[in-house]
Amino acid sequence: MKCAEGLALLGHYYPFCPQPELTMGASQHADSDFLTVLLNDHVSGLQVLYQNQWFDVPSVPGSLVVNIGDLLQANLHSLISNDKFISAEHRVVANNLRSRVSVACFFRSDVNKSGDELYGPIQELLSEDNPPKYRATTVKEYVNYYNTKGLDGTSALLHFRV
Repeated sequence: MKCAEGLALLGHYYPFCPQPELTMGASQHADSDFLTVLLNDHVSGLQVLYQNQWFDVPSVPGSLVVNIGDLLQANLHSLISNDKFISAEHRVVANNLRSRVSVACFFRSDVNKSGDELYGPIQELLSEDNPPKYRATTVKEYVNYYNTKGLDGTSALLHFRV
C-alpha cells in the first residue's frame, strides 16, 4: 500500500527551563504520518493523552516509543483502519532538571511522489454498520492541510470526516 515508503528524520532539543510551567516543549498533537518511531534520551517529558488525562511516558534508556499517526488511523492510502486504530495524541513538556533530546523517524508516503491519486476506505472493512468515516483525498492535500492548520490541539482528520 506504500504507506511508509517515505521517511523524515527529526532531532528535537528541548532546553532546560527554570520555569517549566510557563512553557511547552511541543503542544498537543497527533503526528501526520503512518507511524512514528522515537528514540528518547534518559530525560522524561513526553506525555500521552488517555481518557482526557495526560500520562508521562517513562524514559527507558535504549528503548523506542512507537506512535500511530493520523495516516494509520484514517490512512490516506486506503483509509486503512476507519478509526479502528486511533492516532496517539501527545505533547512534550519542559522540565527544570536538564535538557532533553529525542530523535523521531516519521514514516509516510513521499508527498512529492504520491501524485494526485485519491485514497479512500478499504471496501472489505466497510459495511452498513461500519460506513466510511473519512472522504477520499490525496496525501498532498492531507499533508498541506495538516501543515497549514498547525499544532493547535485539534486533529487534522476532522477536516476530512464525512
